[in-house]
Amino acid sequence: MEDVKSVATLLESTTSKIQQLQRAFAELESHRAVTLNLKWKQIEDHFHGLEKSLKRRFTELEDQEKEFETKTTQSRQILEKRQAAVTAKEEASLERLQEKRDAAVAAIANVLNKRRNGIDETISIVEDKSPDDVEKLSEIDVKALSNPQLAKLCEENDAQGLHNFISDNRKNLSSIKEEIPIALKAAADPGGLVLDSLSGFYMSSEDGKKDSNLLGQRRTCIMLMECLSILLTNLGDKSVSKVISKDVKERARVIADEWKPKLDDLDVDASSGNSLEAHAFLQLVATFGIDSDFVQEDLSKLIPMVSRRRQAADLCRFLGLSDKMPGVINLLVNSGRHIDAVNLAFAFELTDQFSPVSILKSYLTEARRVPSAIKSANLSPAAQNDVSERELFALKAVIKCIEEHKLEDAYPPGPLQKRILQLEKAKADKKRATEVAKPQPKRPRANGIAARNTNIAADKNNFYGRMTDNRYAPQAQYVYDNRPYGYPGPVDTHIPQYMGTPAYNMGPNHGHYFAAGYQYQAPYLH
Repeated sequence: MEDVKSVATLLESTTSKIQQLQRAFAELESHRAVTLNLKWKQIEDHFHGLEKSLKRRFTELEDQEKEFETKTTQSRQILEKRQAAVTAKEEASLERLQEKRDAAVAAIANVLNKRRNGIDETISIVEDKSPDDVEKLSEIDVKALSNPQLAKLCEENDAQGLHNFISDNRKNLSSIKEEIPIALKAAADPGGLVLDSLSGFYMSSEDGKKDSNLLGQRRTCIMLMECLSILLTNLGDKSVSKVISKDVKERARVIADEWKPKLDDLDVDASSGNSLEAHAFLQLVATFGIDSDFVQEDLSKLIPMVSRRRQAADLCRFLGLSDKMPGVINLLVNSGRHIDAVNLAFAFELTDQFSPVSILKSYLTEARRVPSAIKSANLSPAAQNDVSERELFALKAVIKCIEEHKLEDAYPPGPLQKRILQLEKAKADKKRATEVAKPQPKRPRANGIAARNTNIAADKNNFYGRMTDNRYAPQAQYVYDNRPYGYPGPVDTHIPQYMGTPAYNMGPNHGHYFAAGYQYQAPYLH
């Protein structure tokens, strides 16, 4: 602030400085021997302009400073609120922990007193809430949720309501996914609630196709199973056995046995590593711990169907399929899914066995290769476009993979980016050439001649079906205006033909007439 005040003081003193300069200039002018080209008015205008410019810039800087201080204050308030919320949660946790400690100390003291009184009793510490129990949600925890409706739906065991709530709030899906593991604590049977939500996974649509609602419902089912897994990882062994009871595990086996035959009909290539059906099956097996009921070979065959999904690596580790990964990576490379192979190689630290750079280079080689079916013959324009599009897609995928795994030193992306620019330029040039070669649509003639009526079917009351009466139409520009007219009449009337400009003028819409007064259709002249 002191610097600002000093700058403001200097700006205010500008007027006095200009007056001093004026007096000095007047004194100089009085002693001059030669007439100066400069006038005092010019110098004064120059310095006044500088003064205005400095004041305007100073005002702008003050406004920017005020805006910065406002934003800083708002940010500080937000941080204080967040800090207060975190402090409140810490205090609540400490209070619950202190209650448990007090209960444990009281139980120990009680047992020691009984021993002193000669009562031999096995020491057993009984708490209201042991570490292995599923801690129920308190009112403070519910209020801390940004979506408290989730806790209510879980408490009511409303699986369909959960589906509807998630579907209606897709924009807040990230926050919902973070809070569902907490909200599931409010359910009397979290495992049963999640199993109830899977009832519509294979619900067929009316037209037999996978509509967007069905895909959304399947994604929600997978997300609920993932959230239940997150809840289970934060519980002890006894609590897990309570959430995933024998009845719940048996229900999960029944659902898995029902889903397994449906996976046999899936096309591995058509799924492109993004199959929701295979992902849901593997997630069901992993979440409810029924992987021992299935052969690992059968489970590993499903990995290529989910290789593009981000949860694939975690599912493989959880199901104990890490040893099967070399075979899966080889299968992906042989089936043209090189990018997925590189991702799994990094996820399972198999880059020494499977070189990422070699895999990516072979992927580009395969993308540039012309299919053998059309190699012998000349490539048609459509085939050339397909090859270029395939190579362009492969180049972009390889550059993205290089950036994700930081392979710039081993595989510089510069030449690949230049190749992308070449392909895109060639694509744009072909598009322009195609547009130029397209035949232009015919324009209607601007000579004002009406199209000939080709409708032969005449009205019963009109003997001259082809005749159109234009005698009372407004005059239009005629194609032969300003030219010498010739009015040839019928040969048998013995009327001489006049060539050149006639002695009388006739409107262009009068048409041609026989001597009897009937109008006939003039031939088209082109």
